[in-house]
Amino acid sequence: MDFISTNSTHFVIKDDGGKESIVYVNGWNSYWLMEESVWEKDRKRVSEMLKRGSEMGMTVCRTWAFNDGNSPNSLQISPGVFDKRVFQGLDYVIVEARRRRIRLIFSLVNNLDAFGGKAQYVRWAQEAGFNVTSSNDSFFSHPTIKEYYKNYIKAIVTRTNSISGVKYSEEPAIFAWELMNEPRCISSSSAPFLQTWIIEMAAFLKGLDQKHLVTVGLEGFYGLDSASKLSVNPGEWAALLGSDFIQNSAVENIDFASVHAYPDSWIPDADLDEKEIYLSQWVESHVMDAEHVLKKPVLFTEVGSLVHTKKEGVYNRDLLLKTVYDRLYESARKGQAGAGTLIWQLLVEGMKGYGDQYSLVAWDQPSTYKLIMDQSCRLQNMFRTDNTNRKIRPGDPCFG
Repeated sequence: MDFISTNSTHFVIKDDGGKESIVYVNGWNSYWLMEESVWEKDRKRVSEMLKRGSEMGMTVCRTWAFNDGNSPNSLQISPGVFDKRVFQGLDYVIVEARRRRIRLIFSLVNNLDAFGGKAQYVRWAQEAGFNVTSSNDSFFSHPTIKEYYKNYIKAIVTRTNSISGVKYSEEPAIFAWELMNEPRCISSSSAPFLQTWIIEMAAFLKGLDQKHLVTVGLEGFYGLDSASKLSVNPGEWAALLGSDFIQNSAVENIDFASVHAYPDSWIPDADLDEKEIYLSQWVESHVMDAEHVLKKPVLFTEVGSLVHTKKEGVYNRDLLLKTVYDRLYESARKGQAGAGTLIWQLLVEGMKGYGDQYSLVAWDQPSTYKLIMDQSCRLQNMFRTDNTNRKIRPGDPCFG
């Protein structure tokens, strides 16, 4: 297994002779892998999910490498204090992913309160007696909180896997580090702090690990400084969150751009045709910006549509997912910067506690399963004669 890198607007992998081949991604999210790996009795679910993902021809899984606070399976209990069991669970995730030839995107902190998030870091600083404002935007600007986060990054990146003996920084089964899941600010006036934070943290991470890619974790909204792009946003509210797809992604040590897509959530009152049109424009805008402005690959790291039990609802979900898949396939066919898609999110049976309104067990939904599989295979079959891409996934179902 070799490391993925970038060359201009593409993900690439080198063969033994140093020749580069372009890699396009079809993958998924299962945020729960670490938590379900803490206890050995639960690990079968992780193994099953990675096995199933591989059987659908998928190559990348995005998951949480964080759980901050005092919950039973927290990784970081307090700043710099870790639960050994949970770290060993993360070790298992990596080893099992590598066994299945799956690469992992590890997100390092949450913008949301779930699993601690930036709010937990702010509370830690307040509890330690530091003069921290009540706004969670302090996460991006307060020196003590930034030091907490840097120490966390260092603990993760420099860890040696207790099972394989391989340092995380030397592990090719890690596709990329993601600085934060969906960074937002409470106030748009905090946008400069977020931008500075991205610059600082990306540089810090690269100082520890030059082999892995780094991305921000953005939803893809355009900020107030990208006035010509504001019409692409799902609403005026999206420009007021402090993030900016162009500025944030253009940071030197950010290797590829990340975008999410949730038309059911972002434009809930739109009908299906309107959502399909909007989604096409959303994807097109970001692919073109990545191609011509950022000159970096763009990965759609969360693409979600509401899960319905009724036949009509399944059709709606599949249509919206196919809209993204088709545009990303077209990007690959043209050699453009659209580098792939990760569906949100997949579960295995008996995991309703981890589900949300966008979660599904794909093999229980034949039409969606086929859609995912077809996307995996048509991307890989573009390179059917390329031995390097065969090397990435020996025994891949798409190659028969």
